[in-house]
Amino acid sequence: MENLKFNLLVVMAMVVVSMEFHGTLAKEHIVGGPFGWHVPNNKYFFDIWSINEGVINVNDVLVFNFPTGVHNAAVVSLSAHDRCDGSDVYQMYPSSPARVPLNLPGLYCFISTIGSDCQSFMKMIVKVGDSANTTVPVLPH
Repeated sequence: MENLKFNLLVVMAMVVVSMEFHGTLAKEHIVGGPFGWHVPNNKYFFDIWSINEGVINVNDVLVFNFPTGVHNAAVVSLSAHDRCDGSDVYQMYPSSPARVPLNLPGLYCFISTIGSDCQSFMKMIVKVGDSANTTVPVLPH
């Protein structure tokens, strides 16, 4: 009987631990889905993708698929995003697939700095949430 209780306790502990890990696993989000990170036909394409993607959490990863040398992915401030200004980039991802870890909650702003990509709506903002933090800071301007 003691052996049965011990085995039951071990099984219950494994279930609890697996539930904890299930909620904290990082998820990969393929930017743009099958379309990828390319100049869209619709200026709202990446906004719609971001909304439809649902909850994006801290420690998730964005994956940008694009032809290397034709496009890139750059993390910029909100004001640089709005102006399509690629002169002050926080982080540049010139090669595909570009894997961008989302280590902090907040707004992440992305543009392609090549040619007229950004002016052609190859830009997006992603809101990264944190279940322990309900406020979402914006990266500095």
